[in-house]
Amino acid sequence: MAETRLASLRNAFLTGLLLVAPFVVTVWALRLVIGFVGGSITPLFLPYLPDALSHLPNLVWDVTTTLIVLGLIAALGYLSRLLLGQFVGAMTERFIHSIPGIGGFYNSVKQFIDTFGAKDRAQFSKVVLVQFPRPGAYTIGFVTNTAQGGPHQHLPGTHWAVFVPTCPSPVNGFFMYLPAAELIELDLSVGDGMKVVISCGAVLPSWSDPATARTALVGDNAGA
Repeated sequence: MAETRLASLRNAFLTGLLLVAPFVVTVWALRLVIGFVGGSITPLFLPYLPDALSHLPNLVWDVTTTLIVLGLIAALGYLSRLLLGQFVGAMTERFIHSIPGIGGFYNSVKQFIDTFGAKDRAQFSKVVLVQFPRPGAYTIGFVTNTAQGGPHQHLPGTHWAVFVPTCPSPVNGFFMYLPAAELIELDLSVGDGMKVVISCGAVLPSWSDPATARTALVGDNAGA
């Protein structure tokens, strides 16, 4: 019975500790910020305060100074975003482009992000499983175009343009025309598909029943 009461007391203590811990961490973080910001600035103007205000505790001035500093930082960020954002962004990009080896990589990453942005996401309308680099091995691919053009005149059946990014950096990859009937369409958004690629499969977003995730591609082709 004594052991049972001891275990119950231990469990109650651990439960209370879990409830109190977030509050303690929050208070500690606030005190750290206030002490670092306010504690550094308050002594600079404290000697110049009127006698009517100098009797207030230093903590009051530390909190006030911290709030003022945080407000000024937020205002500066807002102002720079409105007035200087484009100018600073252009100058920063120009500087990065001038760095040998870095400029080309930065440009590739920027183009990739722009391509997967909301305005151009329609270009990557489907996330599919592709047998690559050999039959029986599967990887994530993105359908870039389903239209049939000049290259398709030399290909048997319906082929779609597919981009297969490398892992974990999706900046580079392989572009291929693949038979639409061999692609397995996944019930994933482009963003979720990229998470799988960048994380090397460690991040696996949930999707619907795998039976429904298999291609509607074959059916679409048959209907066409």
